Amino acid sequence: MIELEKLFLKCLDTRSELDSTTHEVVFITILTKEITMNIDKLAPILAVIVAAIATFVDMEILALILVVIGLVHGIMSPVSDHASQAMIIVAAALFPTIANNLDAIPAVGMYLNTFVDQFAVAIAGYAIAALINEVKSRILAD
Repeated sequence: MIELEKLFLKCLDTRSELDSTTHEVVFITILTKEITMNIDKLAPILAVIVAAIATFVDMEILALILVVIGLVHGIMSPVSDHASQAMIIVAAALFPTIANNLDAIPAVGMYLNTFVDQFAVAIAGYAIAALINEVKSRILAD
């Protein structure tokens, strides 16, 4: 069990000396952690599904959906590590270039290229959110 869950169980104990505010803070922290874990799993899965659809269906709205998926994921699960931020930005910039080499594969290369290009759109949304969070943290820093 993680430490927060142990503290929460201690809060539920009737003999607990912790007040109701502590109960609420612990519960909200656990709930927030569960939501963050879910968005970290669901956003990439949803991005892969939408990118796969966008590979075969030519609809411009799918690119907007991919950017929104990346933005929401980046806002709900921000990256604070500078190395991770750099990796996300580089991935968003270079995935389409790398994907162009997939055209050399006979029969499926064109589809792989399109899929990676579409997935890179979601990564670009995540990178934009990471940059927004970084600028916000620098502006609001003490």
